[in-house]
Amino acid sequence: MLRTLSDVNTVSHAIQLSVAPVFLLTGIGAILSVLTNRLGRVIDRARLLESRFEIATLDEHKELIRSDLYTLAKRAKLIGRSINLCTTTAFLVCMVIALMFIGAFLGIDPSIPVAILFICAMFSMVLGLVWFLREIYIATANLRIGPGSQAPPT
Repeated sequence: MLRTLSDVNTVSHAIQLSVAPVFLLTGIGAILSVLTNRLGRVIDRARLLESRFEIATLDEHKELIRSDLYTLAKRAKLIGRSINLCTTTAFLVCMVIALMFIGAFLGIDPSIPVAILFICAMFSMVLGLVWFLREIYIATANLRIGPGSQAPPT
């Protein structure tokens, strides 16, 4: 039997159940912001190195730039995968919230689909964070700081 929207208890119960997933969405949004900022920095750095590559004169400088561009390409792929997985997580959490509201209004028990979607969301989130961790590892493993550690500006 379809419940009416004026059933305040039904609405308040559905809102109470959806509070935790909504906070999870906030966290996912923060992670996505970090990931997109990192991707932007990788893209900016790649553009800079591509412009330097064209005017580099020594083959060893070109090889160093080529190596850095290869590393940046790997990092961009990993960040892209992480963004896709974290966005999938947000989508799945939104579906969990929608199913909880639908279940409350229609008077059905959505616990099994909600549990499955939530497990899938957490699996997606874990994979997204693993890709992010791999990107950070590559970034720090290829970090060169100090004089003589990078090709001189041209």
